[in-house]
Amino acid sequence: MAKEKLTKFDNVCEILDKYQRNPHKLIPILQDIQEEYSYLPEDIMTFVSTALEISSSQVYGVATFFAHFTLQPKGKYIIRVCDGTACHVKKSTDIIKALEKELGLSHTKNTSDDLLFTLETVACLGACGLAPAVVINDKVHGLMTPESTIALIKEIKETESHE
Repeated sequence: MAKEKLTKFDNVCEILDKYQRNPHKLIPILQDIQEEYSYLPEDIMTFVSTALEISSSQVYGVATFFAHFTLQPKGKYIIRVCDGTACHVKKSTDIIKALEKELGLSHTKNTSDDLLFTLETVACLGACGLAPAVVINDKVHGLMTPESTIALIKEIKETESHE
């Protein structure tokens, strides 16, 4: 017998069932959905509001209140560049500019078209001794330059092209 094709709503139903479709569990439900899709798609938030019998504005309100949630797709690799005092003094803005140029990004567009990279600027990574610091998916890279950062990005692109 042929295996049925699952829709994205089937995955959401599994998540909703995990929490007994309890509207009081909205935050963990949204966390699991974001884990599954790497962001909160609008159609899925509408589906969740219907399934939980709560208003879509309530779901949207929770999704926009907490900084952890994102309504835009994020890349496979999240690049966080520190622009705190120590990193800024050591020219972290040059790293940001180099990444924007390399990945075709800007301050209004932070995810690459291929959904491989998302660039985020953060106030502090707590790695001041390694300034300027860049974190890519939880791995800290210290004493970075625009050149070393772009070399790292090219390495990732090369690895991805072989997968």
